[in-house]
Amino acid sequence: MNATSTAQSEPTESTTAQTPAPKSRRRRRIKITLGVTALTLVAAAGGGYLWLNAISDAKNLGVSDCNAVTPEVTATPAGTATADDQRAVCRTLRSMKDAWARHDATAYGDQFAKDATYTSYVGTAYQGRRDITEGHRALFDGFLKGTKLSDSWLSIRFYGPDTAVATSRGDTYEGGEPKAADLSKTQTYTLVRQTDGTWCIAAFQNTKRQRVMERISFLFSPDTRPAAEK
Repeated sequence: MNATSTAQSEPTESTTAQTPAPKSRRRRRIKITLGVTALTLVAAAGGGYLWLNAISDAKNLGVSDCNAVTPEVTATPAGTATADDQRAVCRTLRSMKDAWARHDATAYGDQFAKDATYTSYVGTAYQGRRDITEGHRALFDGFLKGTKLSDSWLSIRFYGPDTAVATSRGDTYEGGEPKAADLSKTQTYTLVRQTDGTWCIAAFQNTKRQRVMERISFLFSPDTRPAAEK
C-alpha cells in the first residue's frame, strides 16, 4: 500500500475533532436532559410555593382595639374579672406598645413582672424584667431601631379576677402601619393583677407564622385547621 492510500484511509485530525464519539454524544444528551429536568422541577417548586403563599391569608384577623374584644370569663371561687379589668389589661398592653415606639427600654420593661419570661420569635428566652429591659435596650439601638409595634387582637380570656391571657397577631414595622393580614407573628401575653390593682405581663410568647408550611399542613391534614380558619 502506498503512502497516498494510507493517507486517504486514515482520518485526519480535523475530521476526528468534528465527529464526536458516540459515548460523548450520549453523555451530552444525558446532561442536557438532566439540566432541563432540574430546571423544570425548580420552576414547578417555585410556582407551587408562590401559589401556596398566595392562598395562605389567615381568616381570623382580630381587631385593632383591645377594648373591642369580647372577653371570655371563667368564674373561680375568688370571683370573676370585670369590664374595668379588661380596660386595665388593655392599658398595660398599650403602655408596652407606646414604650416600644419611644424606644424606652425602661418603660417597656416596667410593663413586665419582675420574674416574667419572654420568648422571642427566634427562640431567645429572657428571664426576668432586668433581662427583658437590657435585651430590648440593645435591640432598640440595633436591629429594631426605628421600628414600632402593630397588633390585632384575637382574644382575651380571664381565669378568675387576677389572671388574663391575650392573644394577637403582631409585627414590627417602619413607615405606614401594616394591615392585619400582613402581620407575620402570633403572640400570647399572660397578665396578672398586682397588689396595687394594676396588671403586668408575666409571660410572653412570640411565634413567627410560617404561611406556606401552615397551608401544606391544612391541605394534607385538614383536621389541623383551627375552627376559626375553616
